[in-house]
Amino acid sequence: MPKLDTAIAASSEAFKTNAQHMEQALATLRELERRTREASAKSAPSFAKRGQLMPRERLALLIDPGSPFLELSTLAGYMQDGQKPEKSIPGGGIIAGLAYVANTLCMVVASDSGIEAGALQAMGIEKMQRAQDIALENRLPFINLGESAGANLLKYKVEHFVLGGGNFYRLAKLSAAGLPVVNVLHGSSTAGGAYIPGLSDVVIMVRERARAFLAGPPLLKAATGEIATDEELGGAEMHCAISGLGDYLAEDDRHAIAIAREVMEKMDWNGSDRHAIPRLNPDAPAPAYSADELLGIMPADIKTPVDMREVIARIVDASDFLEFKAGYGSATLCGYAKLMGVSIGIITNLGPIDTAGATKATHFIQSCCQTRTPIVYLQNTTGYMVGKDAEQGGIIKHGSKMIQAVSNATVPQITVLCGASFGAGNYGMCGRAFGPRFVFAWPNSKTAVMGAEQAAGTMATVMQASAARKGMEVPEFMLDNMKKQIVDTFESQTSAFYTSGLLLDDGVIDPRDTRQVLAMALAASLQAERSVQPMQFGVARP
Repeated sequence: MPKLDTAIAASSEAFKTNAQHMEQALATLRELERRTREASAKSAPSFAKRGQLMPRERLALLIDPGSPFLELSTLAGYMQDGQKPEKSIPGGGIIAGLAYVANTLCMVVASDSGIEAGALQAMGIEKMQRAQDIALENRLPFINLGESAGANLLKYKVEHFVLGGGNFYRLAKLSAAGLPVVNVLHGSSTAGGAYIPGLSDVVIMVRERARAFLAGPPLLKAATGEIATDEELGGAEMHCAISGLGDYLAEDDRHAIAIAREVMEKMDWNGSDRHAIPRLNPDAPAPAYSADELLGIMPADIKTPVDMREVIARIVDASDFLEFKAGYGSATLCGYAKLMGVSIGIITNLGPIDTAGATKATHFIQSCCQTRTPIVYLQNTTGYMVGKDAEQGGIIKHGSKMIQAVSNATVPQITVLCGASFGAGNYGMCGRAFGPRFVFAWPNSKTAVMGAEQAAGTMATVMQASAARKGMEVPEFMLDNMKKQIVDTFESQTSAFYTSGLLLDDGVIDPRDTRQVLAMALAASLQAERSVQPMQFGVARP
């Protein structure tokens, strides 16, 4: 396959400006992530006094030494907690990601109990359910390191209660699908949270720390008048010796993690009795160009055109890319490459998606499905082409064919928002609503139904036309005020940080990490080929 050349001059002023803009965005991302870790770390003295490990220390012991951890949705809940941007704590009170445990790729979730004692947060519930969906869709074992004070009743909302039931629904589905659910209970798991160990296949409880009950002592006394201690109601020893909820009694956090690792090892998830899973080749040829140069490729002005081949050349093996239908629908770039030795199809944008581009993409997606080739979408589009020629050329029907193909593709699809994600281009390029296995965003990317200026101009035209039909004229200051309001509204919601806070992606990533992130996501997606033993029910506890 032909090797991509580069026109990037890393010493140019434009490159340096772009890189500086990207580095500033990355600095904002890292500062937000650091804020969450520092908020959790403030509880370290309390954890040490109780003889407990911090949540991230537990994770570090669980994961295979030297193996990667792809943390997901680090900005969940950002600016959704009623706080100003400088005070908002992202993360949703949950740490979630892909990790290898006993040489098995798993979905791992841990309560960030250093923040509000692990109390459930609205976006934390959604983040947990997103992690469960990923595990179910990609046939991954699910490991939960739990410790939660339950719901904060001062912030009670009925929709959180109702939709929170989806946590338990998904655990039941995971078990019934033949996917092991391992729960390590480091602390409390009360009220509805008690069903999490109840719906797990393996439960490990820490002596004198783990507790699981439907009603704790205060609620029990208020409801029935009965008086009981935490240990009598739901202590680890009671559950491991009397109720049967607990399977393993650990002496402390370290012992509990060691048991979890041994359980995974003995389970032999990668044993010879299951179908072999395609594995990435870590020795595959690296890209010919430095990943560091990904910082300076995307312009600070998102409307500036970009040759996305420059991005591909810094992600795929040996920068080797065989373009598909190069002379047809050239604004839509499709082609084949390898990522860590695994064949993939790539679809990206050099401009708006026109009728030829939509037709080409539809053909390419169907070809990938025929050959069972996973598809990676690198989004950088202002949307589908508009105008008289586009409409008469059938942009609606051809764009709809592309959306049909994306919606019904039978291969794993992974999406990275590299730049603009505007209009129906977000849909046709496999945005969140279209079920990609994973969606990641670069910190400079922007998502909106259209550009802020276009939206303001559209509404100004509508307002003027409406007034003209009534024989009136709209004062210029009213138009200006309305435009400013619309621009401010759009711009406040377009950034990757805002949309990631709404879990519209699975995490904002450093562009330089794109190859490694895609490799982990691809490895998880390939797990869907695994042979499991589904049942008509989840594993019931004794």
